[in-house]
Amino acid sequence: MAEYAAPSKLVTWIQGHCTDWRDNRDDNYLEAWKEYERLWRGVWHAEDKMRETERSRIVSPALQEAIENHASEIEEGVFGSGDSLFSIDDDMADKQTADVQYLQNYMKECFKKNGLRKSVGDIILLSSIYGTGIGEVVLKKTKNLVPATKVMDELDSIAIGTRSEDKISIMLNPVSPQNFLIDPNAVSIQDAMGCAIEEFVSAHKIAENMESGIYLKADLGGNATSELDLEESWIDEEYDQDKVKILRYYGLVPEKLIDDPESMSVKDVIEGGTDLLETYGNLVEAIVVIGNDNVLLKAERSPYMMKDRPLVAYQDDTVPNRFWGRGVAEKGFNMQKALDAQLRAHLDSLALTTAPMMGMDATRLPRGAKFEIRPGKTILTNGAPSEILMPFKFGVTDQANLQTAQAFQQMLLQATNTLDTASDTKQPTGGELSVTLASILKKNKRTLVNFQDNFLIPFIEKAAYRFMQFDPEHFPVADYKFVANSSLGMLAKEVEQVQFINLLKTLGPNSPILPLLLQGIIKNSSLPNKSELEATLLQTTQQQQQQKAQTSQLTMAQAQAQIALLNAEAQENTAQAQNYMVEAQMRPQEIQAKLMTALATNLPSEADEQELEFKRRAKTAELMLKETELDLKRQDMIDNKDIVKMQMMKK
Repeated sequence: MAEYAAPSKLVTWIQGHCTDWRDNRDDNYLEAWKEYERLWRGVWHAEDKMRETERSRIVSPALQEAIENHASEIEEGVFGSGDSLFSIDDDMADKQTADVQYLQNYMKECFKKNGLRKSVGDIILLSSIYGTGIGEVVLKKTKNLVPATKVMDELDSIAIGTRSEDKISIMLNPVSPQNFLIDPNAVSIQDAMGCAIEEFVSAHKIAENMESGIYLKADLGGNATSELDLEESWIDEEYDQDKVKILRYYGLVPEKLIDDPESMSVKDVIEGGTDLLETYGNLVEAIVVIGNDNVLLKAERSPYMMKDRPLVAYQDDTVPNRFWGRGVAEKGFNMQKALDAQLRAHLDSLALTTAPMMGMDATRLPRGAKFEIRPGKTILTNGAPSEILMPFKFGVTDQANLQTAQAFQQMLLQATNTLDTASDTKQPTGGELSVTLASILKKNKRTLVNFQDNFLIPFIEKAAYRFMQFDPEHFPVADYKFVANSSLGMLAKEVEQVQFINLLKTLGPNSPILPLLLQGIIKNSSLPNKSELEATLLQTTQQQQQQKAQTSQLTMAQAQAQIALLNAEAQENTAQAQNYMVEAQMRPQEIQAKLMTALATNLPSEADEQELEFKRRAKTAELMLKETELDLKRQDMIDNKDIVKMQMMKK
């Protein structure tokens, strides 16, 4: 028996809108989504026939490969840096960075325990197939058992056991597009009047939530009615036992239906008034859960402090002004169908040209004979077998069918922006490869930017708000700025590795940028000991830099000593030159004194002879003085030139 009556007016209001939204979505996308899944999984269906006489059921793996290549490239770009999905920008004025680092590590540890990487990988794959990746941010409070010890004073011993502690967990649930409803007028989750997730949940989970007080205790009326369109896969057989259909609505609802469900009539709730303000002017953000289409399990105003919806979504390839995006399956759909039709026509032709067929005269076979062909079979005829039996073929299978199929496959790869490395067809090389890869990388970059801006950062922010609100002890309230940390995908890494290696070929072993190139090569590699190699390279680079610094210091000191020696020699030469100048200036006076002494000594005794001898000596001395002065001037000029040279060298 139900303990609480379900307010049917709120359920009616929500179900009325969700029904319209579901009809609009199914009319435009549902059948295409079903075929996309069949092509991705390689499952044949009668609806996929290209012609009535088609007998082959082969499905080419070309589209499967394109989807998986694209999804793996985006996933590698997201998780290429390991678990470092994001970082928190710290305030420039904050000199204590340990607090931000702690919060960042705390969030990453929580995400890792809750399997965030797998959830994000599933969402990327769903986006590659259907064009839109959707995730539901789930807040869950659990009690974790932790090993602990307790001192027992009365027994003087220590007891070993466990203790429980409350833990706030933030999880991300992938949502398939067939389980998601949104206002068709909206282009984003924030713009929509509301969004809803409808899916089948195990009955014991609903009972557990009722017991814990999360859901109202109500009678759901047994198991849910089967709906194949809501199953996780349209291909698998559905299971009808022990499941409940749940619709979780996140969006705006009339305020009166939340506060006082009996204040509005059902007609007013469904039809509203003619005035927009009267109909949509009193809506509040709420969370409503409905079971089996008509039982209210939960209805409350949004409990989140930012009043945001716990949903994030992004488009694999943008379709402007639309919520639903464009995936790899849609891009390659036409070429996949053409490729399958060509291959099936080829196989149907082989069935006619390779299987043995016989023409026979039925009137000349034994009565009641059952004609069949197998090795060692004896065939009875009424007459010559060569006249009764005639093998024949319906022409020859044209091998051009396979060539046409290969051309369609190349068109599919071109349409889906993927590169088939396993194909036998001619692959681009050299400059053609560079152009091809550049186009692929640019288009994958668009998807990666869509994922970061519209999915990853909004999810991190929503998770941070919930940590602040429900776990403030570990996550203080503040205005944090989150930055997505992405790397290159595998294809982009291979291209960059080739560029690094080409640069290495042009550099010598002593090039200053050689360690930087080696660091980039190791960083982009997939080696298991990448971190050890990076640490060793960093240590080796630092040691080489220290050795270069020491060598540079020794060289500089040697050069300074050499300069000091040259300066000393120049000063010595200058002093010696000045001494020579003084000696040169004193030499004429010395010579003159010696001449005066010579003139005054050893003269003849006779007065006349003395006068003549004195005049002769004076004349000779005068000539010698002039000659000496000329020699001194000549030597002085030479000395002056030497002094000028030494002064110029000193400068």
